[in-house]
Amino acid sequence: MLRKNFWLLPLLLLLAAGLNAQEEGEASGAVRAIYIPLKPPFVVNYGGPGRLRYMKVEVSVRLANPGAANSIRHHMPYIRNDLILLFSRQNEETLDTVEGKEQLRQQAKAAVERILKEEDDEDGLMDLYFNQLVLQK
Repeated sequence: MLRKNFWLLPLLLLLAAGLNAQEEGEASGAVRAIYIPLKPPFVVNYGGPGRLRYMKVEVSVRLANPGAANSIRHHMPYIRNDLILLFSRQNEETLDTVEGKEQLRQQAKAAVERILKEEDDEDGLMDLYFNQLVLQK
């Protein structure tokens, strides 16, 4: 009988080690982030009257929990609408600097945070990233 179940002991040891590692991760407060790309990329014109200027922005959000991920997915049309309006209000002078781009990123993050808080009382948004920001002047 021992020979038939020789694989059982290593399996039990691996299972115990995995549970121990999971408990250690929970005890240390480690949060496994969830990343969600807001697809398709945003393509908007910006800069006001005069020559048309275009901006293409690929955005991803970093979330702390599955509840925030569900909230992002559920409110995607609302989020996309507000981000399109935010991106289209920008001007060339602001977007020419690194500081201006960082300010835009922070404004976009604040817009998403506001929507999640208003709609679902969710505060799991950790950050918002620009994966790509292309300007055509």
